[in-house]
Amino acid sequence: MQCIVNRRAQFSAGHRYWLPELSEAENIEKFGACSRFPGHGHNYVLFISMTGELDKYGMVLNLSDVKHVIKREVTSQLDFSYLNDVWAEFQATLPTTENIARVIWQRLAPHLPLVRVQLFEHPELWADYIGKEMEAYLSISTHFSAAHRLAHPQLSNEENSQIYGKCARPHGHGHNYHLEVTVKGEIDPRTGMIVDLGALNQVIQDDVVEAFDHSFLNKDIPFFAEVVPTAENIALYISNLLRSPVQELGATLCKIKLIESPNNSCEIYCTEADADTVSTVQCEAVLV
Repeated sequence: MQCIVNRRAQFSAGHRYWLPELSEAENIEKFGACSRFPGHGHNYVLFISMTGELDKYGMVLNLSDVKHVIKREVTSQLDFSYLNDVWAEFQATLPTTENIARVIWQRLAPHLPLVRVQLFEHPELWADYIGKEMEAYLSISTHFSAAHRLAHPQLSNEENSQIYGKCARPHGHGHNYHLEVTVKGEIDPRTGMIVDLGALNQVIQDDVVEAFDHSFLNKDIPFFAEVVPTAENIALYISNLLRSPVQELGATLCKIKLIESPNNSCEIYCTEADADTVSTVQCEAVLV
């Protein structure tokens, strides 16, 4: 029986986004505050996912052995280090979150049956790498507060109440929504980035957060005048809003996750249905 097991590790390290071939003004324009001397630091959290068959002892791998491998090959070298200098790989390509994840994979792959390396720079920014050359995934987390009412405009109050229960009450109710946006792209061999992070953050802020925050979705977002603003429909609408802007930044929108409450969340997976028609996207909603 195939099984995936995960091991968590952590390290604290500093880095700086700076290319010596660029002027100070060019570095500031490209990397913003991340270009400041002498750099800045993060408490990184690392998740290593591995696959294998269950043995007679009920284990895929001895996690004590896994712990020692991760410490020997990665965390003992990176903890309390200046990443730009610690590994030769970061001399050629900057130690961005996505590039650190890629290089950690390269360091661990000879020793462990990897399926994924996930690295959190902080709780609202993380990268995933699954071993596909320079391809990586970058995720951003943000939030907005909004009210909504679950009621189909063509149904009576009684019918809506029967379908949606308390959520159909006339004056609506609100949530503190948490939004996760995941994009995919090729790691630039010099900057280490799959997308301009500042530009991506700005797109999400302008196109989603600014419009949705402190709104009554049914009334303030025209789309929801005729479409019931369930978590699934909100996530799908956000995916439609962001798909083209993300593509213009040189990346591909992969997933929208909307957490409505600790008990309810929705994920929209967007994949190209036709390689020749980049505007054709399949979206699958998964309720959790």
